Amino acid sequence: MRKNRLGAVAAMAAVAALALTSCGGGSGEGDADSIRIGIKFDQPGLGFKDGNNYTGFDVDVAKYVANELGYTEENIEWISAPSANRETMLQNDQVDMIFATYSITEERNKVVDFAGPYFVAGQDLLVATDSDIASPEDLNGKNLCSVTGSTSAQKVKDNYAENTNLQELPGYAECVTQMGGGTIDAVTTDDIILAGLAAQPAYQGKFKVVGAPFSEENYGVGLPDGTDKCGDINAAISKMIESGAWDEALTANTEGTGYTPNSETNPPELSDTCA
Repeated sequence: MRKNRLGAVAAMAAVAALALTSCGGGSGEGDADSIRIGIKFDQPGLGFKDGNNYTGFDVDVAKYVANELGYTEENIEWISAPSANRETMLQNDQVDMIFATYSITEERNKVVDFAGPYFVAGQDLLVATDSDIASPEDLNGKNLCSVTGSTSAQKVKDNYAENTNLQELPGYAECVTQMGGGTIDAVTTDDIILAGLAAQPAYQGKFKVVGAPFSEENYGVGLPDGTDKCGDINAAISKMIESGAWDEALTANTEGTGYTPNSETNPPELSDTCA
């Protein structure tokens, strides 16, 4: 699967060239020297775009995996992958893979494949520092925000507080801004995302993560349906974990947030097949 496997004879070289195109994800122009990776552009600590710089835990895992597949950082084309568009982007060949806090679910697995998981988060709540909201059950009659295309807010309404008023916005930053203005009572998504938001200079001291996660969210690598890349990607993630690079990336991207991942589920165990 690696790109540097060149044969000694013309026939072998032709076969290798075909393999390279496949590994590169089959971009519209057949460029086997680059790979298109979807990430979030607006999630500090996970996937964040600042000018031409891309940072976060998802980004670091994506870089490591891409390198193991034969792509240098310079070969990566980063593409914004909003929650509501991820399945469509994979189905329409807009990206080769997605690392974007992409929870593995049965419904999504009907139309796309997943490698991983590379992280297990837990759904939690972000509230104002003086809020008395301590659990999802406290959200009846309250305004709860999450992003368009996410399943988080609906889970709260279905399982914990049926009288919650749901509000969907394009990004978590918009949710937090409205909560600062008093029109939103809580923001819900995965704990590691909320920790990254709460740690931002503009928000420090204003908001807190409740710290009572009530789900398990398995972050997978989104791939086109029917892919044969899961085994290689899972091997790369396992190598990252075993080498210590996974821990280093997680610490670097959550430092100062007070966030501690669940040690019973992290780092996750991987198989050699799709999740």
